[in-house]
Amino acid sequence: MELAEARQQFIQSWGVMGSQWGINRTMSQVHALLLISEEALCADDIMAELNISRGNANMNIRALLDWGLVYKHFKAGERKEFFVAEKDLWTAARKVIKERKKRELEPVLDMLETLNSTEFTGDEEKVRQFSKRVADVRTFARQSDKLLSGIVKSDRKWFLGGFARLFGK
Repeated sequence: MELAEARQQFIQSWGVMGSQWGINRTMSQVHALLLISEEALCADDIMAELNISRGNANMNIRALLDWGLVYKHFKAGERKEFFVAEKDLWTAARKVIKERKKRELEPVLDMLETLNSTEFTGDEEKVRQFSKRVADVRTFARQSDKLLSGIVKSDRKWFLGGFARLFGK
């Protein structure tokens, strides 16, 4: 297989994987391109490689910068901005977990805390059942939050060792 074909296959597959995890496909493809590129790329390079518009490239680069998965790279004598991806996948994975936790889990936890401290009116049995379900979801969400916080704070060796013990390898 030619390198160019393998690169395209990787970029497309990374995009599909990202979209299955609820991340914009183009954002995942831009990340994949920067991940496998040895040199820093500018928006024009990204646009040409992925055949996307300037607006689409810029929007997804900014999102990747916000997530901490991509960094600006300055080249002497160049006026363009260049970008590189975080190459350490453990660091990148922890950043993704941290960002998704902040955007997805923490708002749910806030809502569950609000519901937990709210008194409900209505049919007593239905209120009891609803309160029980909310408490169950709250317990699960809090445990998930603790687990994810532990992963974000952990070092690679501890996590991989624990993972290997969990699956008996």
